[in-house]
Amino acid sequence: MSGAGDLATVLAEARACTVCAAHLPLGPRPVLRAHPKARLVIIGQAPGTKVHASGIPWNDPSGDRLRDWLAIDRDAFYDESRIAIVPMGFCYPGVDKNGGDAPPRPECAPLWHERVLAHLPDVKLTLLVGQYAQRFYLGKRRAKTMTDTVRNWRAYQPTHLPLPHPSWRNTAWLKRNPWFEAEILPVLRRTVAELL
Repeated sequence: MSGAGDLATVLAEARACTVCAAHLPLGPRPVLRAHPKARLVIIGQAPGTKVHASGIPWNDPSGDRLRDWLAIDRDAFYDESRIAIVPMGFCYPGVDKNGGDAPPRPECAPLWHERVLAHLPDVKLTLLVGQYAQRFYLGKRRAKTMTDTVRNWRAYQPTHLPLPHPSWRNTAWLKRNPWFEAEILPVLRRTVAELL
């Protein structure tokens, strides 16, 4: 593996990564997108099976909900010159004991994030989607729970905005926490519109 390199080199190396291949039930297929002019970074969890099959990040119902939260269409969402997508784990991690997706592999973010993000000088906002991204990027600054971290979103502005994961598994969470849609989504949509 080379040092920092240019972004094209780093992305090529990341997409060829096999560091945790032995732990990946479907084998490695790193999925990420980045461009030096991107102004928004989305850091989610890891690809699901649909994304693993297509190689297109957020190409599933969770992505549909996320695009709705951002109030942007697929063309804008997949414009790498505007939005970088750098998940905590680049490959599908398998299933956990409860039948959901397993956590992102722990090797990925420490190995690749700094190298990728170093080549994105125009980023103004990073969306931390879900607890894994929030734990990694906010560290001790995050609250005890994901709900409290999201509720405390102003503490991480202007560079970061924590969000719940848009998975169907969080539909009940969204119903229990109507303040998210009432308070945070308007700010998110306005900020994204200004950035893009």
